[in-house]
Amino acid sequence: MSKSILAVILGGGAGTRLYPLTASRSKPAVPIAGKYRLVDIPISNCLNSGISRMFVLTQFNSASLNRHIKNTYHFSAFSSAFVDILAAEQTPDNPTWYQGTADAVRQGLRHIRTFPSEYVLILSGDQLYQMDFMAMLNSHIENRSDISIATIPVVQREAPDFGILKKNDEGLITAFIEKPKGEELLNQWRSDTGPEMQAAGKHWLASMGIYIFNRDLMFELLENEFKEGTDFGKEIIPQSLNRYRVSSFQYEGYWTDIGNIYSFYEANLGLTKDIPDFNLFDNTRSIYTRARMLPPAKISGTTLEHSLIAEGCIVNASRLENSVIGIRSRIGYGTSIISSYIMGNDYFETIEEIENAHRHGIPNVGIGNRCTISHALVDKNCRIGDDVQINGGPHLENTDHSLYTVKEGIVVIKKGAVVPNGFVIG
Repeated sequence: MSKSILAVILGGGAGTRLYPLTASRSKPAVPIAGKYRLVDIPISNCLNSGISRMFVLTQFNSASLNRHIKNTYHFSAFSSAFVDILAAEQTPDNPTWYQGTADAVRQGLRHIRTFPSEYVLILSGDQLYQMDFMAMLNSHIENRSDISIATIPVVQREAPDFGILKKNDEGLITAFIEKPKGEELLNQWRSDTGPEMQAAGKHWLASMGIYIFNRDLMFELLENEFKEGTDFGKEIIPQSLNRYRVSSFQYEGYWTDIGNIYSFYEANLGLTKDIPDFNLFDNTRSIYTRARMLPPAKISGTTLEHSLIAEGCIVNASRLENSVIGIRSRIGYGTSIISSYIMGNDYFETIEEIENAHRHGIPNVGIGNRCTISHALVDKNCRIGDDVQINGGPHLENTDHSLYTVKEGIVVIKKGAVVPNGFVIG
């Protein structure tokens, strides 16, 4: 079955809502859970579903994403498995960059065409979930569908943020509306989501941006029928509803779209719960990433409460609470980290480099002594000095500083920032 389906993972646009995390990297390359990248999620879901042939379409700030995929996903020479990058490229017959999700796939068709398959799975590179795509494919085949859309039941508060669908008794999608606003309009778009979902107040079916196309139809739609259409959600899918069998595959597990700083922050801190909605500790649904030869974390004199600590860390903090500490993090004596995500570092400083930085009055890579960091995201390779106070929360106004950005009360320390001793935010 795995040979019958090919996956295409969309690298996303400029990712402006995730700025400054996307200032120098694409959305799928943003570090998550201390040791992974966002793109590892859809790739791992594919591998766990038995799908081993994947293309990743990239355009913006793609160097670190390309490097991660090249260094991570290696398969046997005797296997047909691959994860290949399809970077946006200008050609004599197409001088433009990607104009949307459908246009990105259209521009990659000449590469996709050489790999036979019956079905094409379209995925986003910036979502957090664990899903069996084979169950979706089996449903697609059983329903004799031309197109299947993964849908998730949502409550009224969430519905205006999504494309909302209506389905009939056969499970075929009959109507689509993009981000409906207002209670009266929303009431017209209720669906039968099943007793359990309805009891939870989830009466609306939202598109997850995950599609299965019959391969021949996808080529026909993108190259001929809707050759001017640039986006799947806004153009291709709505225009296909009255012409083809478009089915809903209802998913009821955990899923979140990492669309902005707050959702990214919440998704990471959610991993520290006793029983998190997204389960990293699952034998059958492993999340794969680059295998680093790092030592175990070393922790001394620290009170730990609901925290994840990745490999290679040296932690002398007084307290870590409700936080995620990424690879190679160094945290000094007397420091408290509360409800924060520290992404860690790409390298270890040598003793000589530490001494040299000290002589020049530059903080070492990592977080210094006697700091308090609360409700913050600290990007990679930051140098935070001693006695620094970073206190995020709703009392802070949105702002953009050379060292940090504040969005919805979350303080984001920019990648590589040098924060001097005694610096105070909030």
